Amino acid sequence: MEDSELKKLWQSYDQKLEEARILNMQSWALNLKSFEILQTQKAKSKLNSLKWLKLVIILAGVVWVTILLFLFFKSLSYQNIFFTTSVGIIALFNILAILLYIRHIVLIYQIDNSENVIDTQTKLATLQSSTMNTGRILWLQMPFYTTFFYSPALLNDSKFWLISVPVTLLFTFFSIWLYKNINYQNTEKKWFKILFGSPEWTSVNKAIGFLKEIEDFKKNL
Repeated sequence: MEDSELKKLWQSYDQKLEEARILNMQSWALNLKSFEILQTQKAKSKLNSLKWLKLVIILAGVVWVTILLFLFFKSLSYQNIFFTTSVGIIALFNILAILLYIRHIVLIYQIDNSENVIDTQTKLATLQSSTMNTGRILWLQMPFYTTFFYSPALLNDSKFWLISVPVTLLFTFFSIWLYKNINYQNTEKKWFKILFGSPEWTSVNKAIGFLKEIEDFKKNL
């Protein structure tokens, strides 16, 4: 066989290899894109129900804050100073929570309108972090649910100092402990899973899980 024929055969073989490589790359890209679309839609679908849940919670929060503010202004007096202070602080915590929940809904709408997987992952991570921080902050109001019945007259009662104050201090300790320990390092602990077992947390985690499967899919291709 002449050198020219060998050269042509070799070139033909190289061309077929290149065509096969291009077809494989196109097939890989198509499969990856299809999987990305599927997983992204699954993640967005999981968040859609969460959006409505948060809207209901916001409405309930507005009603609760309205009641608290009504009680606050209705009880403004020296004799009700502890009640007024407790109700006022609880109202502030819940107003902050409402604002954070509104931010969550905005993030969910942004995720729903996003066509970029990386952008979706970034916003999901922000939503997850904000959901955790909202829980941390809300636990700080816990001690004030034990002080609303305090009154200046109770300051001279020994039972107040022996029972009521220790209970408030205990609740204060737990609220601060939870604030410090609700973090990503403790997400696998039993107490964390109990506290964050609601759809508000699990829905976001499942959505993140759907997108993480894309990375596994890339490795297996």
